[in-house]
Amino acid sequence: MKLFVTGSDGFIGSKLVSQCRKQGIEVVGADLRSGFDVRSKDIANLIPEGVDAVVHLAGLSSDTMCKNNGYECFDMNVLGTLNLMEAAAKKNAKQFIFASTEWVYDNCTAEEVKNEESFINIANHTSEYALSKLVVEANLRQKYQHGFCPTTILRFGIVCGSTGEKKSAVESLFLAVKEQDEVAVGSFKTGRCFIHVSDIASGIIKSIGLDGLNIINLAGDTLITLSDIIEVSKKILNRNPKITETTPDNISVRNISNEKAKEILGWEPSTTVGAWLEEMNK
Repeated sequence: MKLFVTGSDGFIGSKLVSQCRKQGIEVVGADLRSGFDVRSKDIANLIPEGVDAVVHLAGLSSDTMCKNNGYECFDMNVLGTLNLMEAAAKKNAKQFIFASTEWVYDNCTAEEVKNEESFINIANHTSEYALSKLVVEANLRQKYQHGFCPTTILRFGIVCGSTGEKKSAVESLFLAVKEQDEVAVGSFKTGRCFIHVSDIASGIIKSIGLDGLNIINLAGDTLITLSDIIEVSKKILNRNPKITETTPDNISVRNISNEKAKEILGWEPSTTVGAWLEEMNK
């Protein structure tokens, strides 16, 4: 088996490449750090003929990178993906796997679990990042209807597992509890279905070979609040800093179902947030 992976040197890409090589899956990687630009018209020259899957991870990958930067966001994320889709078709790729995001879901509340059938009202979105992902999803659905190869859209949950500069709330709060005597958070009830990067990588690998057009969430099993992270961190670190809740009524919850991934891919998360924080403390 052979994959072509964009963003291969990034946070998720590097973990995916590592897992693939352990499983004997050949990877041709392309990343901006090595001079690859998804918008280049020469991109088809890098893709092996008849590659088993093009896995597209490259792009501006956060709301912060895209905010008030609409031109660059859509140039990279939308036009860049359209360019890669044309190249994949030209090289007869057997599958196209696209990294989307849970941020495409709008109007999220603690009471509603969002799944792949949940209605999305694009008019509710103010995030350029979320809009760019939704547009690409629409482009992929349309191209598949016009004869494009089997297409898999993976909506990633909030990914933890970073030891670098870019950290999720999980790592950031853990380090705050470890290093500070006073820690301030917005609302204790704010929560996400955090997912470890190794589980994202295994989910991508599990999706290789899927037929048809599929949209699948890759998210954690349970909703984890900031209060949960703080309590687990205090226990692991044996510390008890003063915790201040600054905006208790400003609750942000994104409760994302991963049941479809379990059913279709035979996948489930294997690394809990607690286990990851234990690992960070070693």
